[in-house]
Amino acid sequence: MRRLLFITHADVLIDPNVPVERWPLNDKGRARHEAFSNAPCLDGVLTVYSSAEQKALDGAEILSKARGIPHRIETLLHENDRTATGFLPPEDFEQAADAFFAHPTESMRGWERACDAQARVVSVCQQIARTETEGDIAIVGHGGVGALLLCYAAGVEISRSYDQPGRGGGNVIILSLPTLSVIESWQSLETLSEKTS
Repeated sequence: MRRLLFITHADVLIDPNVPVERWPLNDKGRARHEAFSNAPCLDGVLTVYSSAEQKALDGAEILSKARGIPHRIETLLHENDRTATGFLPPEDFEQAADAFFAHPTESMRGWERACDAQARVVSVCQQIARTETEGDIAIVGHGGVGALLLCYAAGVEISRSYDQPGRGGGNVIILSLPTLSVIESWQSLETLSEKTS
């Protein structure tokens, strides 16, 4: 069975003076991705994709270099569009994110609607699956759209209860190809690094 591994970028260097899409991985995030690049679950991966956001680019480039596999950028893999608000302090962000998931057909504070973000990420994953016909595929992306992808794959309504655990990022869902059904729900980079099969 071919698989799609959707990997959320790990810890980032947060700077309110820099656009969110340009935030890079911080030292901890880079170290987590570097350690994960040796995980046995990646042995069948022949291609890695990422969004064009810096944190996802960083994670994908680490994997691409470690594994000697091509890295392709797909701009439609970006996180849910939050440019209407830009950076929000953590408490405000959590409230906005709760509303984003709770009201998926409405725009919260000008954000992209959850239903639209879900349709976008599912469509681009399906397109990638049609393009890459051999081996497993890794995508380094973002937690919000990853949760929306997981809701689709699990056949459930959009809910934040399907969001990745913790707040540091660096988690993986594994889906079957081409059906995008769930093989494994969220697992941390560290948990999958320790698994031998």
